Amino acid sequence: MTAAEVFESVTGSGSSDFALLVSILNEHGRWCLIGGLAVNCYVEPVYTLDADIVVAVSEVDAIKQELAIAAFSVQEFPHSINAQMKGSELRIQLTTDTRYQQFLDDTNLREILGEQRPVASLMNITRGKIWAWNDQTRRPTKRKKDELDLMRILEAYPELRSSMPEEISRQVPE
Repeated sequence: MTAAEVFESVTGSGSSDFALLVSILNEHGRWCLIGGLAVNCYVEPVYTLDADIVVAVSEVDAIKQELAIAAFSVQEFPHSINAQMKGSELRIQLTTDTRYQQFLDDTNLREILGEQRPVASLMNITRGKIWAWNDQTRRPTKRKKDELDLMRILEAYPELRSSMPEEISRQVPE
């Protein structure tokens, strides 16, 4: 069974939904994955139901409209636009936090569900995870997941120790 087939069976159409999302995003210029799916491209993967994405700010409204036309349920929040297909467990989050716009300038094509997709660079993913981990307004469980992602990155890339918060570095032996 391929990764896409497993993801499809577990999420109830998440792989198909992701493929539809990618086709919409590809019509609107640059985009890249951030978050857990992106982390999984650089370290031993763990299960995630989220697809966190950066798109060009100028394209957000058009993408939001196309997602709605494609039958995604779309909700707006202060720093994101979330989309989900009925019956699917895949949760899509388009970040509208402007700090992430610079990530679009430093991406790599990496395999996601059997296809090459743009993924933020490891340094930018790490930076974004640190921002999320430091955000005291996020749910504690989300922050713990970010902490775990940072620890996984540090274990696989010990050369990044100097860019990690001390609290993370202390938890990962040299």
